[in-house]
Amino acid sequence: MTTASIDLPNGATVPVPVVNDANPPDEIQAMGTDHLKELIDLEDSYWWHRAKRELVLSLVKEHFPAPGRVLEGGIGSSRTLIELQKCGYKVAGLDIMPEAVAHAHARGLDDVQEHNLMEPWPVEPQSLNAVLLLDVIEHISDPIRVLEHAANALAPGGGVIITVPAYQWLYGDWDRELGHYRRYSRYDFKRQVSKAGLTIEKLGFWNSFTLPPAMAIRSYQKRFPKDRPASFPRVSPTTNQLLGWMAAKERQLMKYITVPCGLSLVGVCKK
Repeated sequence: MTTASIDLPNGATVPVPVVNDANPPDEIQAMGTDHLKELIDLEDSYWWHRAKRELVLSLVKEHFPAPGRVLEGGIGSSRTLIELQKCGYKVAGLDIMPEAVAHAHARGLDDVQEHNLMEPWPVEPQSLNAVLLLDVIEHISDPIRVLEHAANALAPGGGVIITVPAYQWLYGDWDRELGHYRRYSRYDFKRQVSKAGLTIEKLGFWNSFTLPPAMAIRSYQKRFPKDRPASFPRVSPTTNQLLGWMAAKERQLMKYITVPCGLSLVGVCKK
C-alpha cells in the first residue's frame, strides 16, 4: 500500500493510503439485493437519485449528444438507461447482478447482459459513444482494468462519465456495508483515469451542501461504531423537496464554476 495526498474542504492536504495497482485481487463487491430494491423503490421520489440522474443526463447531452450508443456499467435500477432511451440514444447495460438484469428486461431494456465488468466486455471495439460508470468503480478491486475495457469500447471522440464517493477520510460503516473498497480524492481519480489511457475533460465535486452534516454523522459513527444498515436516510417531504431544489441550483452553478468540495466526484473523461 502506498500513500498520496488528498484534498480537504479547507484546501489543506493530508497523506492517506491508496490502492496498490500491482496484481490486485479480481473482485467486485456488488450491492446487496436489499439495496437494489431500495434503489428501485426510491428512484422517482428520493431527491439524491433524481439529482444524480439529472446531472448525468445533462452531461451526456452536453458532451455526447444524441443520436449515439451509450452503455452503462452497473445499471442499478436501470432508470438512467430508460431516460437516455427517451432522449434518442441507443442504450445497453452490463451488470453482475442477475436481479438488476432481470429488472431491466422487465422494463423493456433488451440489450442488458449479466457480466463481470473486470472481464473483457462483450461489445465491439470503438462501438460506443459514451460509457456510464455511476458509483461503480469504488466497488471494484481493479478499477483501472474496468476503465481500460471502457476505453477500448469507445469510438473516437467518445468518453466515460464517472461518479464516485469523495474523501477517503469519510470512509466508514456506510461504505463497508455497501461494499466500497475506497472513496476517492481528485488525485486517485486522475491517476486511475490516466493509467487507463483516458484524459479528463471535466472533473469536480457535487452534493456539496450535504457535506457538513455528513462529516458530523461520519465522525459520530467512527466514535461509536456498530452495525448499521446502508440505507438512505429518510427525510420529510418538505426536506426532500428542499434538498432537490438545492441540488438543482448546484447543478446550474456547475455550468460556470468547479464546485470545490462535495460528497461525490463527477468526471467526464475522453478517449
